[in-house]
Amino acid sequence: MSQSGQFSLLTQRRFAPFFWTQFLGAFNDNVFKTAFLVVLTFDAANWGIADPAMLATLIPGLFILPYVVFSATAGQIAEKMEKGRLARYVKVIEIVIMLVAGLGWMTKSVPLLLAAVIGMGVHSTLFGPVKYAYLPQQLKAEELVGGNGLIEMGTFVGILLGQVIGTALVQYKPGGIGMVAGATLFFAVLGLLVSTRIPLSPAPEPELKINPNPFSETIRNLAFSRKNRTVFLSMLGNSWFWFYGAMILSQFPLYAKDYLHGDPSVFVGLLTVFSIGVGVGSLLCEKLSGHKVEIGLVPFGSIGLSLFGIELYFASVAYGAGPQLVTMAGFFSNHGSLRILIDVAMIGVFGGLFIVPLFALIQTRCDPKHLSRTIGGMNILNALFMIAAAGAAIVMHQFGLSIPQMFLATAVLNAIVAVYIFSLVPEFLIRFMAWMLIHTIHRVEVVDVERIPAEGAAVLVCNHVSFVDALVIGAASPRPIRFVMDHRIFKTPFMGWFFRTARAIPIAPAKEDPWLMEKAYIDIAQALAEGDLVCIFPEGKLTSTGEMNEFRGGIVKILERSQVPVIPMALRGLWGSLLTRDPTNLFGRSFARGPRSQLALAVGAPVQPAQATPEYLHQQVKNLRGDWK
Repeated sequence: MSQSGQFSLLTQRRFAPFFWTQFLGAFNDNVFKTAFLVVLTFDAANWGIADPAMLATLIPGLFILPYVVFSATAGQIAEKMEKGRLARYVKVIEIVIMLVAGLGWMTKSVPLLLAAVIGMGVHSTLFGPVKYAYLPQQLKAEELVGGNGLIEMGTFVGILLGQVIGTALVQYKPGGIGMVAGATLFFAVLGLLVSTRIPLSPAPEPELKINPNPFSETIRNLAFSRKNRTVFLSMLGNSWFWFYGAMILSQFPLYAKDYLHGDPSVFVGLLTVFSIGVGVGSLLCEKLSGHKVEIGLVPFGSIGLSLFGIELYFASVAYGAGPQLVTMAGFFSNHGSLRILIDVAMIGVFGGLFIVPLFALIQTRCDPKHLSRTIGGMNILNALFMIAAAGAAIVMHQFGLSIPQMFLATAVLNAIVAVYIFSLVPEFLIRFMAWMLIHTIHRVEVVDVERIPAEGAAVLVCNHVSFVDALVIGAASPRPIRFVMDHRIFKTPFMGWFFRTARAIPIAPAKEDPWLMEKAYIDIAQALAEGDLVCIFPEGKLTSTGEMNEFRGGIVKILERSQVPVIPMALRGLWGSLLTRDPTNLFGRSFARGPRSQLALAVGAPVQPAQATPEYLHQQVKNLRGDWK
């Protein structure tokens, strides 16, 4: 799916009504909350509010509270109900909440507005599991990353526009309060009308018996998610992003005022730049991932979050602010302002690259019948991590850290957490290395990659051209692959860790180590029985001429034990690269190829076991490769 194809989802009923329902919910929520915060900040006396600072601190906590209490229940409801109908029920709830808020606005009743804040927290809690469980039902696998990117972009743009509109409306004199009350009710009704166009999305578990105890359900939900280690750690990675974001964004108001010497327009400018950055990063995921779930982008995003978080500290220290309060225009005239804005924007971009693949991974690796409950559990973790971020910020303030120093500490902490998570799930790091290889040294074209089955066991066979063949194939595949490799390469001191982490299967010739050879075939059979993809290089060695060697009989032994389809593949364009056995001059051929040399991986049609002889497969791979070595 091309970049234009990603945006073409916005014209299709299976995606567009849901997108705009989600967008309007995020937008309206922030119109309301921002208007309330502006009243507390600038008009507290007219409302008879004695302690506006305390209330301003209380509002985020009241909004998050329903996530902690009701997310597990919301996940169960989303599993049991058809999602379009549930979305409409949630929109009706939003209308009721906005009516309560409207009464609060017109009577200047702070308790009613606080009740509406809690109500909108409940609204968001109920809609959260629907949001990410809906997409896998309506989108194809290759559309998931693009769809998630659009949803994340829409969410942050909705938040940004809501904050801007909420601030502008409530300050309009006279009648701003009435305009806020009318506008929030209007957008809630509009959201309901749009939601009526959401297509049918059947409930995964219509017979599910809902556990009314949210606390025991939360424990059970998280315990179930922990069984799938990759999914659970992805949930923790997602929650960590919200910790990082809460730490940074919560400091923006004081940062804009005390360090940038700016008025509220500078604070809005920082939020705008950050939100645009997240939107851009979310949309870039679809292009950089090659239209598949590419978890190699997660370490890339994490590295960027740390680098630009650290850079924001140094940019803040170097910023040349004058003594007077400045508007956004005046901020631009100060030395170092552009550097700060670029850092904030890039934190947003890399945040998008970090979060979107994690959502897509959870959606594809989780049991479909438990996806909504998993998302509900993740929302609980998100809320807890955001509360932890508030606590960490308080501790840092008590230790005397300045806001730029808090940015630095958060960025360094992000690096430590990233190393820990990637050590627990090395698949992230492996995919990152493969992704870097094909986006720096080579330009890889993938032909008919959809022929690799989305699920179930299969044996992949390919010609063997270079020492990085496995990385290229692994990066192009939408699924993890277990490679069979020579035991001597498997035992190399530095790369051994990498191969063990990738769960490669070492093999030796029968005359050299018959026990290891037999063990390899047993491991291959076990992997195929578990539904994995296994890739072998039937030539048994790298080509030294660029031409294919004959295929050995290992594939026959594999198929005797496991009756699975065989997928022929061919690498094109690697011969003569740095890590091949081309006997010509190493430097000469490297310069001749130039940077970002092009290569391709062509995938053939599946071959049934009875037909998959070494000679037949050799011919299929040779045909796929053609004359391009």
